[in-house]
Amino acid sequence: MTGNHQRMYPDEAGDVAGRNRSSWHQRASAYVAELQAELDRIEVRGDLSDETKSLLEKAEVQLHAAREALNGPDTLLSSISGSVVDRTWANIHRAELSILKLASDKDLTWWGTEVLARAKQHLGDEDPIRNELESQVDLNGKRLDARFRDLAVRVLRAANDAQDLERSRLRSFRNILLISVLLTSTIAILIAVWGYANPEAIAQKLCFVSPPPDNKAFCPVGTHPAGGDVLIVEFFGLCGAALAGAVSLRNMQGTATPYMVPICLLLLRLPVGALAAIFGLLIIQGGFVPGFSNLDSGAQVLAWALVFGVAQESVTRLIDQQGKKIIGNVRGPSRGFDNDPKGKSANLEEKAAGGVAMNSRRKTGWRYVFHCRRY
Repeated sequence: MTGNHQRMYPDEAGDVAGRNRSSWHQRASAYVAELQAELDRIEVRGDLSDETKSLLEKAEVQLHAAREALNGPDTLLSSISGSVVDRTWANIHRAELSILKLASDKDLTWWGTEVLARAKQHLGDEDPIRNELESQVDLNGKRLDARFRDLAVRVLRAANDAQDLERSRLRSFRNILLISVLLTSTIAILIAVWGYANPEAIAQKLCFVSPPPDNKAFCPVGTHPAGGDVLIVEFFGLCGAALAGAVSLRNMQGTATPYMVPICLLLLRLPVGALAAIFGLLIIQGGFVPGFSNLDSGAQVLAWALVFGVAQESVTRLIDQQGKKIIGNVRGPSRGFDNDPKGKSANLEEKAAGGVAMNSRRKTGWRYVFHCRRY
């Protein structure tokens, strides 16, 4: 491109477009550029007092710190601690407060819409400062003016702090998942190594005797305990967990947050499935289930290892539900304002349906009892 269409990236302010970074980097970088444009527009207005100039310089420093965090290298430690994300958004949010303080009376009306929307996203219905701003704006014809500027700044600060806490909880949950994946994987590897080092200790517990009149001993691999028995059982359990994880993708949604919680939830299934296969076969061998203490062939042993690997879904599904709940609490502009979007509509439908809804619940209860009696 030549002439007036030629552009240089990054620009004079250091904002970068098109860099090969994650999606949250791209969104945050674009927002920093937008805030920088607002600061430039305020500076062009002229007639700035010393207090206003000081506030403008502080906002420039905050945006510069956000750029440094965005453009700096991502390390494993920063990813786990969340220092890059926290530093970026902390400075962006403080720059927003400075811009709100510097906004002209004309621009303040549009800032009121932004502040109220963010307050509804992140502050509860009973929050007093949010309710005070809403009532003042309603009395003023749905407009925000200079009289309520300080109140709007306080509401925006509270909403931003609540948003940062939501993101911190999500990161903490992601770190717990990673530690769980590491620990369960370590245990599965140690059991496999132990099986190779001393087959009589674990591998023998995975061997069975065929029913009479054959009464032949068999193991997952061959007729004698070997180190490969533990490894192949864990592998089949891992495959079962992977199969269950693939099926669970039908209910899994993506996330715009900077932490890959859905992927961590899928990874946790793999070592848990491997351990579930080992422990499940040990339970059968120990006769823990009455009337079910023997298997017929090595193929059946591996089949049960696969079944136990799939069965880990009953445990990891509970973790999935917690993960979805925490992800749902991280709100953004695309999220609805109600914590339970279906709650109000469901209540209205139930009241309208009346006795029909009650009969439906009774039928559902009887189906559940019948299902439990069958199994």
